[in-house]
Amino acid sequence: MSSAPEQEAVADEPLAPPADIRPGSPTPLGARYRTGPDGVAGTNFALWAGGAEAVELCLFDDAERETRHALTELTHEIWHGFLPGVRPGQRYGFRVHGRWDPWSGARWNPAKLLLDPYARAVDGDFGTRTEESGSGAALPAQLYGHVRDWPQQQAADTVRDDRDSAPYVPKGVVVGDDTGGEDGVDEWRDDRRPKTPWPDSVLYELHVRGFTMRHPGVPERLRGTYAGLAHPAALEHLVRLGVTAVELLPVHQFAHEDHLVRRGLRNYWGYNSIGYFAPHAGYAATGTRGQQVGEFKRMVRALHDAGIEVILDVVYNHTAEAGELGPTLSLRGIDNRGYYRLAGDARRYADYTGCGNTLHVVQPHVLRLLTDSLRYWVTEMGVDGFRFDLAAALARSLHDVDMLSPFLAVIAQDPVLRRVKLIAEPWDVGNGGYQVGAFPPLWTEWNDRYRDTVRDFWRGAQHDVRDLGYRLSGSSDLYAWGGRRPYASVNFITAHDGFTLRDLVTYEHKRNADNGEGNRDGTHDNRSWNCGTEGETDDRAVTALRHRQLRNLLTTLLLSTGVPMLVAGDEMGRTQHGNNNAYCQDNETSWVDWSLLEDPEWRPLAGLVARLVALRRAHPVLRRRAFFSGRPHRQGGLRDLAWFTAEGTEMTERDWYTPGATLGMYLSGNDISQRDARGLRIVDDSFLAVLHAADSPRPFTLPGPPWAQSYELLVDTGREEQPGAEPYAAGAPVTVGGRSVLLFRAVPG
Repeated sequence: MSSAPEQEAVADEPLAPPADIRPGSPTPLGARYRTGPDGVAGTNFALWAGGAEAVELCLFDDAERETRHALTELTHEIWHGFLPGVRPGQRYGFRVHGRWDPWSGARWNPAKLLLDPYARAVDGDFGTRTEESGSGAALPAQLYGHVRDWPQQQAADTVRDDRDSAPYVPKGVVVGDDTGGEDGVDEWRDDRRPKTPWPDSVLYELHVRGFTMRHPGVPERLRGTYAGLAHPAALEHLVRLGVTAVELLPVHQFAHEDHLVRRGLRNYWGYNSIGYFAPHAGYAATGTRGQQVGEFKRMVRALHDAGIEVILDVVYNHTAEAGELGPTLSLRGIDNRGYYRLAGDARRYADYTGCGNTLHVVQPHVLRLLTDSLRYWVTEMGVDGFRFDLAAALARSLHDVDMLSPFLAVIAQDPVLRRVKLIAEPWDVGNGGYQVGAFPPLWTEWNDRYRDTVRDFWRGAQHDVRDLGYRLSGSSDLYAWGGRRPYASVNFITAHDGFTLRDLVTYEHKRNADNGEGNRDGTHDNRSWNCGTEGETDDRAVTALRHRQLRNLLTTLLLSTGVPMLVAGDEMGRTQHGNNNAYCQDNETSWVDWSLLEDPEWRPLAGLVARLVALRRAHPVLRRRAFFSGRPHRQGGLRDLAWFTAEGTEMTERDWYTPGATLGMYLSGNDISQRDARGLRIVDDSFLAVLHAADSPRPFTLPGPPWAQSYELLVDTGREEQPGAEPYAAGAPVTVGGRSVLLFRAVPG
């Protein structure tokens, strides 16, 4: 269908190559500042646009005046050219010409200025200028390749909109390769990556902006930025806790959805990526003309200096362009059919993500985009690993999830990527998308089976302890295949998505009204327990129980075999007041409240977390590199893992099926199967953990010889202040308080 009537066509004029542009090179893709063979400095631009008829490079000055240059060189579907004199800081975009035929998936529209998929920095935001609609502010209609308000709904996305989008979109920025230091000198060469082994890792999920927005020790001008996270006051807390890696919610350049803008909200979490090479400009304190690249690098450097790795939560499964009614910002206008999975009629999109579109990772150029991006963040930005949002969508071949898919195969053989930490969110929203335990041996996975089991145990929803035993000991039922290890399981109880830990013991019903979606958003299945009263209360008994439950959950997490993941603020009782889907709450609902660390009610919780992390790091029996066998590993030794009833007897098969809420777990430090780097046997203390989820106290008989001659109590979640090393006799009963955990060190004879 032709364009809509009475619109100004701005970009269908004949193209002529300017005299000053040179052929350049098809590699690397994107904009790269360099010096040519004749000594002339400039920038090489290269864009893959497979089915396009023509491509214009558009440069913008500070007054937003646009200069267009036709890229006439075409090599292997890559349009390229070298422009002398174009230096770092130059802003640019592309206009791509081709057919407009939505029914066949062709959505080229040269009126739309497109963001370079390989742009390493972005200046500005989508919809900087907003227009008024019936319901308030909205993204400008110019952002859309089709006429957004076309009256015939059956053709809502088929009539081309020829209005220029350039005034309403951000521009890519040419970035030099010397942005590491403030004086232009690269400080990256002597960076030391912590390279923490998986078994020794403790992850800490945080939001770059939300972590420091309320931090009193971070200067106000740095709060909410990469520089703020790198500030000593922010780093001090991470070091004090003892975490080994931060897992940053998305920091790729992202856009805000129209439905949020209309409600006066913003996409806070950032799972709406549009630039896979660019650090999100909104988190930069130093500027957005390329300065954000150096600021991000300095943040990584500061974290590395503190012994902390940086893992990025990446969203390669979909982009911010949404479905067929979404805006045309980048890939859709470059080659819609080449970048996205289309449905049978090609006008619509295959949506395995719930976000309107799915990247077509089977396509070689899409696979190249993703792997180039991953390598860039490792080699040039210094990051140590990735958590892949909805990773099952990336593992789909034609339709079904395939663990031999091109994406997983490429990652497995890539000499850079196979050496970094790779974490899968092992599901998507399509048929067959739930793949927990199915990813290849190179990968670790978010283990939601662990989350659900531990929540259910402590809220009293489990009839027996069979599943709990698997989760505490590394989930061998899920991961003991193909040479995988216990650290394939990333154990977590909360994440950014869902209740905070405090809300998990305070609310049974979500309270998401502030999101403007009628409380329909967010999961209904929270597996939470409010301890008898919904919401905050002054009832001391309820409050005491909630604090005990928090200690139970955190202690269970940090004593479990696998890789524990904490969420920023949970260690100090952060609350979102019952909002279990705060993706659009860029305000105090989501920001970490640092005043809690000074509150006598909440300060001990952070101390317990630090104590447990330190205990974990000091004892290899708590961070095993191999699954338990349940048998001795030396002559005359004990089983490496033993389970006990409350009577102090070893669990039988029948005991696992018996209704009850008490379980003893004995970890033998003298029977560890692994050896150290010198080949010597690893010897450690032995520990007994007693987990009791019933309301009433009960006696638990401590196992006698050969398990121990006596015991020392190290942790009691029934207390706010933890014990030192209280002695207890082996073979004697000890009272376990209602809903509590006891951790003992076994003293040998």
